Amino acid sequence: MPPGASPAASAEAWTWENAAAGAAAGFATVATLHPLDVVRTRFQVSGGRGCYDLPPYRNTAHAVYTIARSEGLRGLYAGFYPAVLGSTVSWGLYFFFYNRAKQRYLQGKDDQLRPVHHLVSAAEAGALVCLFTNPIWLVKTRLQLQTPSHHTSRYSGFSDALRTILKEEGWLALYRGIGPGLLLVTHGAIQFTAYEELRKALIFAKSRQTRTDNRSCDDSLNSIDYAALGAGSKVTAILLTYPYQVIRARFNDLVVMALQSTKIAGM
Repeated sequence: MPPGASPAASAEAWTWENAAAGAAAGFATVATLHPLDVVRTRFQVSGGRGCYDLPPYRNTAHAVYTIARSEGLRGLYAGFYPAVLGSTVSWGLYFFFYNRAKQRYLQGKDDQLRPVHHLVSAAEAGALVCLFTNPIWLVKTRLQLQTPSHHTSRYSGFSDALRTILKEEGWLALYRGIGPGLLLVTHGAIQFTAYEELRKALIFAKSRQTRTDNRSCDDSLNSIDYAALGAGSKVTAILLTYPYQVIRARFNDLVVMALQSTKIAGM
């Protein structure tokens, strides 16, 4: 803590630092791995009722090859702008709300929060982020599911998709899939709870090896430790909540197909 700084001011600064770090991490992740997100979204709706516009993909490599060959680099980066915007905003807000919630639960307690506090803090943050960012993710999914075989006019980009949805479907359409989205709040809650508990377990194990206090051992965690903690908690959350992501993607795809059928019938 800087000399003369109050604990409240230090906590506030730390909250904003976490928000900035989360936003930067969200941007970097999407910028690097977006083509895989496109493939994942198309696999999620593959075999569903509204996916007749999508070619069959055998595996991830075949999906990347097919999209690149038939749609070019543009196809692999479909929905890139809303994905970057959504991920940056989501993770920035998530870390901000999450740390503010933890600070609230820490008042009048010792330095250790129980797992239920981490779970509730993450759930609160996830619900707030979902309400703020659902329109961005809806537009992203629709752009990713566009193929050259679409029977109606395609969205030319994020702003065009947003204007078209508002004009043709109304603002409530931007919150389609909000139910599964709120269910996916459990993803972040599980991930962050698992992360916090795994971190405490690793700190305890290191403190026993070095025979030091747990608090001082917290600073001894290195980049590999944090990477392992992040990966382990993420895998745990994905295994437990992935079906909700499939339901959300298919729900949005069915809405798009229904709208397309209505337009075709009215021609």
